[in-house]
Amino acid sequence: MPSLTGPRPVDWKSAAPPIPNFAPQHDSLPRLPVPNLTATLERLKTSLLPLAHSKSEFTDAAKKIDAFGSDAGLGNLLQSRLLQRANEREHWLEEWWDNLGYLGYRDSVVVNVSYYYGFDGQPAHLPQSPAARAAGLARGALVFRQKLLSGQLSPDGTREDQFCMDTYRWMFDCCRIPGLQGLDWSTSYAGFKADELGHIIIVRRNRFWKLQGIVNGRILSMTELERQIQYIYDSTTEEYPGVGVLTASNRDVWAKDHAHLAENPHNASILHTIHSSAFLISLDTDTPTCPIDHSRSLWHGSLSPSTSDAPGLKNRWVDKPVELIVFDNARAGLLGEHSVMDGTPTARMCDEVLDWLADPAFDLGVPSVIPPPGPEPLDFVVDDTTRVAIDRASKAAYELADSQSMSYHLTSYGKAAIKAFRVSPDSWAQMIIQLAYARFLRARGLNREGGTYEAATTRRYWKGRTETIRVVTSQSDAFVSAMDDPHVSCEDRKQLFDAAAKAHIALAKAAGAGDGVDRHMLGLKLCLKEGEPVPDLYNDPLYKRSGNWVLSTSAVFSDHFPVYGWGEVVPEGFGVAYMTGYNDRLQYTVTSRKEMPNQEFMDEIARAAVDLYDLHAGQLKSML
Repeated sequence: MPSLTGPRPVDWKSAAPPIPNFAPQHDSLPRLPVPNLTATLERLKTSLLPLAHSKSEFTDAAKKIDAFGSDAGLGNLLQSRLLQRANEREHWLEEWWDNLGYLGYRDSVVVNVSYYYGFDGQPAHLPQSPAARAAGLARGALVFRQKLLSGQLSPDGTREDQFCMDTYRWMFDCCRIPGLQGLDWSTSYAGFKADELGHIIIVRRNRFWKLQGIVNGRILSMTELERQIQYIYDSTTEEYPGVGVLTASNRDVWAKDHAHLAENPHNASILHTIHSSAFLISLDTDTPTCPIDHSRSLWHGSLSPSTSDAPGLKNRWVDKPVELIVFDNARAGLLGEHSVMDGTPTARMCDEVLDWLADPAFDLGVPSVIPPPGPEPLDFVVDDTTRVAIDRASKAAYELADSQSMSYHLTSYGKAAIKAFRVSPDSWAQMIIQLAYARFLRARGLNREGGTYEAATTRRYWKGRTETIRVVTSQSDAFVSAMDDPHVSCEDRKQLFDAAAKAHIALAKAAGAGDGVDRHMLGLKLCLKEGEPVPDLYNDPLYKRSGNWVLSTSAVFSDHFPVYGWGEVVPEGFGVAYMTGYNDRLQYTVTSRKEMPNQEFMDEIARAAVDLYDLHAGQLKSML
């Protein structure tokens, strides 16, 4: 049985067995390359130019870049060490990225790390109760899991490249574990016997239940699942101790609380049952209707201002990579744990499950003549220490969630119009953000104090995850400046937009090929040996500003996700989740701390979206 409290296994990542039909990718996919040092430093220098507050500031930074890359600088020595590391390992970045990007992060994963997807409504041909909603999602997710584990799932990819599917190992039958030594890890039970797996954890009014979703190799029918879930609704009429909120604590605090829980053999057994579950479903008492309420109920659950309490998070277990959430009005969604699996695999899983459920021909299963075993309650032993920890965790979670603002906007046009203008929808969406942010800062007399992060997938490589697209360019700044300069013609503005979009596409392609700036510069720094001085470049104010992600942006798409998002990554910044896949609208969600003028920034996004459309429509009309 995997350890609950550590120490962290050295080979913890090998605990999740490979997916049968994706195992050959180990040999067929290329390894993530170490970029050419000179090329990276040139890309870095180019990216710093628009972010400099003065010519002298840029000149100083450029000198440090040149010194770092010179024969006398440390850059070439660090590059040789990094190349050696790449030759000795399957993936030179994987361990560093796991630990520094996620598993060593000690603040709460709620708001700071986890992401959410909100689903469209229950299809009309299916029963409309919350129990039916949960049952349909459960059956769909179990079918997807079966297809994945039996090798029936096709790989993700583009027309040119097949994508690495390695992180799909961490979708089901696993859980993140809080580490007592400052590093978490994930544990997987996927290699256990089939009859020990296939159960689902259902949480209702903070009470945990084990539901056997697979019996003798057969996935329960939707009718059987609905009957069992309805039993949980009917049997859970009072609130239970909110142990789940402990998972939302600072990771070091949670590690201590987790270790205390695990000291009790009964509680330890429950923890193993939760960790080994295929996935978890939270049956929340919220009834969100509008997009903001739907988003916030998924993201951090309901809040109680009168008691400074976070009751919604008491009904969660945020360390599960797949946590489906069903509300009392049958609205639903997913909260995802981000550490060893990015959002695209779960987006695919949700999208396929929701597609299946929308199809009346989808096999909902046939009930067995022999009734399956009923759901089993899992009631923690809650002593005074844990009771105090729950109260403390709930108040901390309330303070964190209550510190957040959110806004939401749909434009009046979408991908169809943008493609008719012969523009990349992603570049279009990013230029809207750049124009909006420049206006937002100008209205307040503020300088830009950071860069814009956009995630690019590097999954064309074995175990690839992401690289940063540094969206701010001299070309995007020129376009943004021209849009509010009355002396610049619409024709010139359009040309400047085209140049900005072209630069963005080039950066996105390079990042997807592993030729970015940020992962390489991180790797070089981590090759320093103890006692060696940190090169001046890493402490340069302009260099540091360029990695202060005041705008953290990313896009996924499913036509089943009317809402999705995550939190900002710096206190003075915004998280900007957007979708460009709808033909008739673009979708933006902006998160920030309350002290930031969140709605004002979203208002600028709305205005910029109109202005960009009008610019292109006007130019198209003038050509006719």
